[in-house]
Amino acid sequence: MSDTRDRERGGRRDWLSDRVLRGFIAAALALPAGLRGRLMGGLVSRVIAPLAGYRARALENLGHVWPEMPETERRAIARQVADNAGRTMIENYDIPGLLARMKDTPIRGEGLAAMDRARAEGRPILFVTGHFGNFEAPRAALVARGWRIGGLYRPMANPYFNAHYAANMHALSDPVFEQGRRGTMGLLKHIRDGGMGVLLFDVYDSAGVPIDFLGQPAPTLTSAAEIAVRTGALFVPFFGIRKADGVSFDAVFEAPIPHGDPAEMMTEATRRLEARIREHPGQWFWIHRRWKWRRQARQRARAAATTGP
Repeated sequence: MSDTRDRERGGRRDWLSDRVLRGFIAAALALPAGLRGRLMGGLVSRVIAPLAGYRARALENLGHVWPEMPETERRAIARQVADNAGRTMIENYDIPGLLARMKDTPIRGEGLAAMDRARAEGRPILFVTGHFGNFEAPRAALVARGWRIGGLYRPMANPYFNAHYAANMHALSDPVFEQGRRGTMGLLKHIRDGGMGVLLFDVYDSAGVPIDFLGQPAPTLTSAAEIAVRTGALFVPFFGIRKADGVSFDAVFEAPIPHGDPAEMMTEATRRLEARIREHPGQWFWIHRRWKWRRQARQRARAAATTGP
């Protein structure tokens, strides 16, 4: 009986694992930013990624989209991916430090003039990006300059960890909504009222529209584009590109995507992300199950069997 309770969400194991994680995060945050980033990047790339299967998943995804790539190159990219993931995690747990760093980081891109006009006019803005570089860095650059940008977050399975994870999300910029129908409606209202928000669109969702991503079909939700069209929000892709020093970023705000068919808008957003990945392949989170090509094949087979000849 007690063993069953331990395995339930919110049980003793969740509490203990959260205590360990909190202690580790606190210890890392006590270190200077450069050393902290190297430590977390090395820990994730050398220890966590191999043990958790992240390295294997990254290699499999790379082989799926770039089968001609030499094995040595795929392994090098997989190491870079894990290093970037570790650095990003601890950077985003140091909100004051991230804001201070990004306040002095130049922002650039073709979208800046349109963003300034929209802000002056009170027009809503919806930013979109992927799990690339540090995806919170451009948002932090704007927040540090006085912008208020909301967003959605995916709750963690461990409720103890989720409590401080959610608080950390709120610390960057409110309003922040929990992912789900209620949260999406909250973000929609915020945007409709003239607010600004951020959505990450590069995750698998079986309800999404098949859009080729790096040459392979990947179901992609069109909700971000639909929100922009419904609210009249400026639709701006941005990217936080990690520089070679490992601790600083280019914050790039691209030209807004014109309103139109939501699937076509998301196709263009996907093309923008693809261009960044091809330029810096080690900065995209290849550890995600973005394509789930086996599941897609089973779904096509079931659909074919249902429709018949």
